[in-house]
Amino acid sequence: MNFEQVVDQYCAAWSHPDASARQRLLAQVWLPGAIYTDPTVHAAGADALLEHIAKVQARRPGASVRRTSTVDVHHGVGRFAWHVELADGAILPEGIDFVEFSVDSMMIARIIGFFGPLAPTQA
Repeated sequence: MNFEQVVDQYCAAWSHPDASARQRLLAQVWLPGAIYTDPTVHAAGADALLEHIAKVQARRPGASVRRTSTVDVHHGVGRFAWHVELADGAILPEGIDFVEFSVDSMMIARIIGFFGPLAPTQA
């Protein structure tokens, strides 16, 4: 797998409606003990992330996470943009994730997510 395929599979885990399928998708790209952090949660390990994903999906049934940029990587650290598409086709504001990859396996060791665009500086 290349970096974009790893990220796409991670996004698929966020998007799949079936909990066991989400677990299988995530297990192929998520290191044991990997950490996910966004403004709403800090989840250590796959089980904690899968629990968080299930809660998010319960609030937005049928929603999917779509990568909207290339995966920009250097020195095992990457970034990519994404958005959530709701079941009715509405698109939520784009976010950005920063990802740390394992140097020996190309699996995800950590993701730090941010929601929405950056605010411009005040003049």
